[in-house]
Amino acid sequence: MDTTPLGPTAFRAPAVLLSGSVDYDMYKDFRRQLGAAEQREIVVIELTTLGGDPEVARMMGEDIRFNSAMAPNRRFDFLGKAAIYSAGTTFMSFFAKPNRYLTRGTRLMIHERKMNKQLHVQGPLTTCVAAVKATLNEILCSIEIQNEGFSNLIQGSDVTLDEVLEKAPANWYLNAEEAKRRGLIEGII
Repeated sequence: MDTTPLGPTAFRAPAVLLSGSVDYDMYKDFRRQLGAAEQREIVVIELTTLGGDPEVARMMGEDIRFNSAMAPNRRFDFLGKAAIYSAGTTFMSFFAKPNRYLTRGTRLMIHERKMNKQLHVQGPLTTCVAAVKATLNEILCSIEIQNEGFSNLIQGSDVTLDEVLEKAPANWYLNAEEAKRRGLIEGII
């Protein structure tokens, strides 16, 4: 994989332009644009988002991982613009650190996954136990997925998983310069 830093001209006409909430509509648009960029050697994906569905971000990221594996001669680069919050940061974590860029003034936001669920316990006691265990398993699995993403994000940086786990519950904001200094991205455009 080519890890030579890209200059500003490589970002002049991104192959994939995405903005807004990370949701299924964005995913459809992402897949359409990614398919149209099939002949490009360098595929820049530009994103601006205040967040959205982390599972959609993971689907998009898996598409990047799959395409990178299927075509090792092609290069997939991430360009974050203005705001890369929440699910946007999750998506960015699927790009190798040498392929991550932000525009000047861009902010990253890293936080824990959130859950909004009420557990209603009613009925036979064994059924109650099953419902409680199912919710606990959902929470534990979500934490595992979240921490896998955090580990991908910090790979090759001086940020530790302990630091992310300490700061993420309160929404950790980093500007582009700090993200570069800490080794989370390759460069600022």
